Amino acid sequence: MSARAILTTTAAVLALAASAGLAHADPPAPAGASAPDATSAPAADTFSSRWAFHVQATDVLQYHPAFNSPYEGTNSLKGTAETSNTINASVLAGFRLWSGGQLWADVDMNQGFAPSNTLGVAGFVNGEGAKVGHKSPYYRPQRLFYRQTIDLGGGDDKTDPGLFDFGGETTKNRLVIMAGKFSLTDVMDDNAYAHDPENDFLNWAIIDTGSWDYAADAWGFSVGAAAEWYQGDWTLRGAFMDLSQVPNEAALTPWFRQFQTDLELERRQRWFGREGKIKLLVFDTYGRMGSYADALQLAALTGQPADTALVRHYATRGGVSLNIEQPVSDDGGLFLRAGLDQGRYEPYEYADIDRTVAAGGSLTGARWGRKDDTVALALVVDGISKLHEEYLAAGGLGILVGDGRLPHPGAEQIVEAYYSLAVVNGVHLTFDSQTVVNPAYNRDRGPAEILGLRLHAQY
Repeated sequence: MSARAILTTTAAVLALAASAGLAHADPPAPAGASAPDATSAPAADTFSSRWAFHVQATDVLQYHPAFNSPYEGTNSLKGTAETSNTINASVLAGFRLWSGGQLWADVDMNQGFAPSNTLGVAGFVNGEGAKVGHKSPYYRPQRLFYRQTIDLGGGDDKTDPGLFDFGGETTKNRLVIMAGKFSLTDVMDDNAYAHDPENDFLNWAIIDTGSWDYAADAWGFSVGAAAEWYQGDWTLRGAFMDLSQVPNEAALTPWFRQFQTDLELERRQRWFGREGKIKLLVFDTYGRMGSYADALQLAALTGQPADTALVRHYATRGGVSLNIEQPVSDDGGLFLRAGLDQGRYEPYEYADIDRTVAAGGSLTGARWGRKDDTVALALVVDGISKLHEEYLAAGGLGILVGDGRLPHPGAEQIVEAYYSLAVVNGVHLTFDSQTVVNPAYNRDRGPAEILGLRLHAQY
């Protein structure tokens, strides 16, 4: 899969959009604008006031040259030069049932593999790369949910149409209830500048808080319910979501016998004369998971590599994160994320990260006559607990990392920069570069340079 695959995928989306009679959508909002929802899009294209249809396709081509790699393990990023390609396409449909009530569904097509089959870096380098790669296209219904908005007064307000929202008139104070199958990232940890691997950064630990181990299957979706209460300048969000049957597995647990609770408090404030947001998120995971101490103790007795799968029992694992976004000009803004979890138990769903700090910003091309272009830069530093280090040193494997040994641990440091070029209305070509220092917390390996090309079409 190469440039030909990119062109073929985009052509298919353009043809589908044309045949459906969909109008072109505008490009993503300027970097200095107030933060949209993570799944925000321009005005919804509708056949009537009740129906909405969208299509999107994203092709990510990545290459890393050979880098210093004296040894490798089961979950290592390959030290030899590697080219990878992932393709994702979606058809989305919404139906307005009654006032405030919306039903949404989408079907995704996935094909290809992320670098080293989505292994070897804790802050992984392709947010479009599912943990389930395949050389042939495969299709999955990913979302099917109902959303109800209940107006509570406080003055008139308006929500923008999006990929999963009709938008329209509402009130400043309101209650929004959502139930079905969706991604927690649709509701929480949103950030105007770093949350959408189809349009902004690609790195997992930049688009979401790396230590937020949110409930999800291998594609990032789960079943459950979420609620949002908007009151003045505050929003309180809560969610109850199903966990995978086994950590990092595709199938969800029947009847919510393992689950996660999430709470997020958002405060909207005005700095530099522009509205920004501060969010505090806490989560608790309740399921069968292994502790690093138990795995290390068993490994010492048996002489085998440490393995949390052998010592799993019902336990809880929690964490907290901070998320700030702030426009600083008409065409630019900054963001900061920081997160921390217990570091005693294995991560359940997302990434092998116990603590993280990410910061960066983006700027539109208005200053050089390219208002629909975006240039951005971010830095993330990820770390793990001492017990987690000892587990990897004893041959343990995590969700994404595990070099078989870890004699010289160090914080994983990643710098990502991209330039998103508006090609035609609704189509962006992005040039992306990531430098990974100490991949998988291993100072013996790397640094690795990941060069990327992303083509995204959305209507």
